[in-house]
Amino acid sequence: MPELSSLQNERVKHVVKLREDRRQRHREGLTLVEGRYELELALGAGLHPVEIFHSKEYSGDIPEIFRDLQMTDVNQSVFKKMSLRESPDGWLGVFPRIQRTLDSLTLSTNPLIILAESIEKPGNLGAMLRTADAAHVDGFLVSEPRVDLDHPGVIRASRGTVFTVPVVATTNDEALTWLRERKILILAATPGADVLYSSVDLRLPVCVAVGTEDSGLSDTWMEKADLKVRIPMQGKVNSLNVSTSTAIILYEAIRQRLEDQG
Repeated sequence: MPELSSLQNERVKHVVKLREDRRQRHREGLTLVEGRYELELALGAGLHPVEIFHSKEYSGDIPEIFRDLQMTDVNQSVFKKMSLRESPDGWLGVFPRIQRTLDSLTLSTNPLIILAESIEKPGNLGAMLRTADAAHVDGFLVSEPRVDLDHPGVIRASRGTVFTVPVVATTNDEALTWLRERKILILAATPGADVLYSSVDLRLPVCVAVGTEDSGLSDTWMEKADLKVRIPMQGKVNSLNVSTSTAIILYEAIRQRLEDQG
């Protein structure tokens, strides 16, 4: 098949539209996955691409996992037009949107959950997903989302872990009901709490709830949480980046659980 070289090609325009227009992605039920590593994670998670674009001028060799896929070769200028990145690696795929539900989550006997309320920055959500993947959480609830899980910036910042983490977009009411039904302790992270995060028993089934840096968690979680905890702050600022806060508390839970195993 000849290399696609026209910037006016309708397939190229379609990819650009998907990249730039949230409503277009929702209407078609599609999203973009850019980057060799991210594509490998998506494929490894069992996702089936609608289309794969490849520019050999950027990428070089073709990984084994891609060899049986139908690919469209494009030249460098076409790929640069489709790409979100300043330094692309020559791999981009069109995939179905991520649409998991709370009922689809499979929990361990002692679940560890993250709930992130109203996170609006793709970079923050992506960084949290990378931490969630590393910690192997049972579930990641994105409550009252202000950025889509399939936003290209989220996929990029997560390094594709949005496909490996059991992540669900939901509402506050649905998340609260789901957690209560499963008797999972709700831990609200807030600078105003009296209790240090490290003094709490995190070996129990627990959900770590975090909010935005500007306004924190809403009244729903501040009022309904079983416990409020804080990370000690000794400098001038009164809050940490939300992805950093999540990682600190999450890894305290892992430390306690590993220590409990001997």
